Amino acid sequence: MLAPILASLCAALGAALPSLNNRQAGAFAFASNSAGNLRLSSIAAPVQGPGNPGPSTWKLNIDDTPSGFKQTITGFGAAITDATVTSFNTLSSASLSSLLNELMTSAGADFALMRHTIGASDLSGDPAYTYDDNGSNADPNLTGFNLGDRGTAMAQMLARMKSLQPDLTILGSPWSPPGWMKLNHAIDGNTANNNLNDGYLTNNGAQYSSAFAKYFVKYIQAYQAQGAHIDAITVQNEPLNSQAGYPTMYMFDFEQAGLIQNYIGPALANAGLNTKVWAYDHNTDVPSYPQNVLNGAGQYVDTVAWHCYASNLNWNVLTQFHQSNPSVKQYMTECWTPKTGAWNQVAGFTMGPLQNWASGVAAWTLGTNAQDGPHLSSGGCATCSGLVTINNGGYTFETAYYIIAQFSKFMPSGAKVLSGTGSFDFSNGGIQSVASLNPDGTRTIVIENTFGNDVYLTLTTNSGQEWSGNIPTESVTTWVLPPV
Repeated sequence: MLAPILASLCAALGAALPSLNNRQAGAFAFASNSAGNLRLSSIAAPVQGPGNPGPSTWKLNIDDTPSGFKQTITGFGAAITDATVTSFNTLSSASLSSLLNELMTSAGADFALMRHTIGASDLSGDPAYTYDDNGSNADPNLTGFNLGDRGTAMAQMLARMKSLQPDLTILGSPWSPPGWMKLNHAIDGNTANNNLNDGYLTNNGAQYSSAFAKYFVKYIQAYQAQGAHIDAITVQNEPLNSQAGYPTMYMFDFEQAGLIQNYIGPALANAGLNTKVWAYDHNTDVPSYPQNVLNGAGQYVDTVAWHCYASNLNWNVLTQFHQSNPSVKQYMTECWTPKTGAWNQVAGFTMGPLQNWASGVAAWTLGTNAQDGPHLSSGGCATCSGLVTINNGGYTFETAYYIIAQFSKFMPSGAKVLSGTGSFDFSNGGIQSVASLNPDGTRTIVIENTFGNDVYLTLTTNSGQEWSGNIPTESVTTWVLPPV
């Protein structure tokens, strides 16, 4: 019974929210809050002029003229893991269609960036696997390559998402290559010699560098045959993370550069594939890593992927990286969303990167069951909740879903992020904001209020306008303003 009710609510929500095609007439405002009574809910729209300020006020400014244009947005979304696909496929056909429509179209979040796992991650059921395990025997010609049931199901899910969202960008990342390609011959369970057998640490030559490159080619071709075009890959998830409990592999920065420049890049090109290669896919505390990859493989790499797990997390690293590499795109490709996290956790790992030149954000992960799985029993994350929880044939959208949708629904692919001023945090709260100029000329301003009270906000624009309105307590509020 839950799924049909949710489907009806989703349809009603979608009908209540403006699409990009009908937002020209006036201003709109929507909010999601910590209390949970606002979930992409319509609230009082901002008005032109000073309005009627209350006791708590704030001022922001955006430059909505060409001088304020920054990066172009690709999209927002999450990771498609085996847990996502497995849990989604427990739904009835009607419920799954309703859920995907909510996730991938303007009826809901309008997600346009999905990262998926190439083979097993910690959010896979037992056992761990890759697409060419071959009984642990070496298979340098990849004659045993096979997506298997789980890989095929994932490709088909991504293809279905692509059919609903033509602007969808799909990024693939492996947690480990086949064990026989590694010095320790293991997908997981062993951190000793947890490296590719490519000659980087040995004197035995590039044993499986070509096979590693061919593995990506065959995976991309296999997904494409299922209708899922792979737009980009990273060659190793978290290359500085080597653990025994789930698939990982350590990869040095110069090693990654050499593999891309000499093997993976040429292999993709020779196969006629237009799939891009993104560097790094790890934390902000070692920016020298992606810099060295760019320096060594710039012929094939023009994009960097970052994660949020650095103990000294500072998204300003992305701005510093942009200053040194102004033509390089950047993305925040992973940050977890535990149910125990702060209500505004997603706002932090979305707002911060956007303010610092990221073109998109992907949460970890899109969907799980009620036990935050399925996940490997041997290790990894056992409390990584999805943006959507699947339980007893129904689905529930978590707070994290509504918060990221405050960005994704109103900042479409092709929007330009705008320069702005006025964001600031005090010890007891603050206001953070990011704005965009959308392809249809409308302007979007996402405002995070972490104060324990409403704030009356006045926004001035470099195009000469003033807009004012109320921002609810502990909320992420989105204003959509008409074209100038």
